[in-house]
Amino acid sequence: MSAALTYLVLSVALCWLMLIAASMVRSEGWTPRGLLKAFGNRDDLGEASALAGRMDRAAKNMLENLLLFGLLVLAAQAAGKGADPRVATGAMLFFWARLAYAPLYWAGVKFLRTAVWAIGVIGMLMIGVALV
Repeated sequence: MSAALTYLVLSVALCWLMLIAASMVRSEGWTPRGLLKAFGNRDDLGEASALAGRMDRAAKNMLENLLLFGLLVLAAQAAGKGADPRVATGAMLFFWARLAYAPLYWAGVKFLRTAVWAIGVIGMLMIGVALV
């Protein structure tokens, strides 16, 4: 498996963990009552805390970016450019930037979070450039 595909799989796992973490914080799933809410239909969650809101937005942002990243990696593989160093480096940048982005967003760090997000976008651009 190419490095880019490995980073895609890792990014999918990261996305899943972000979604689960956001859900658990939103429902307070570490408490008995919250666990019952998490297993239910979640109609009675009430207002989200600031942290739960940030975690949910970070997870949704990851989903949006993962779609684009995944399509670029798969296009690179289909085009026979999966071994291109720009593709591998771009995929690596995307994954590590997204890994750093999550806790920065959760903590409410504004400008650094955006800079780290931009590094992930640069990683996707590197893959896109390798395709043209």
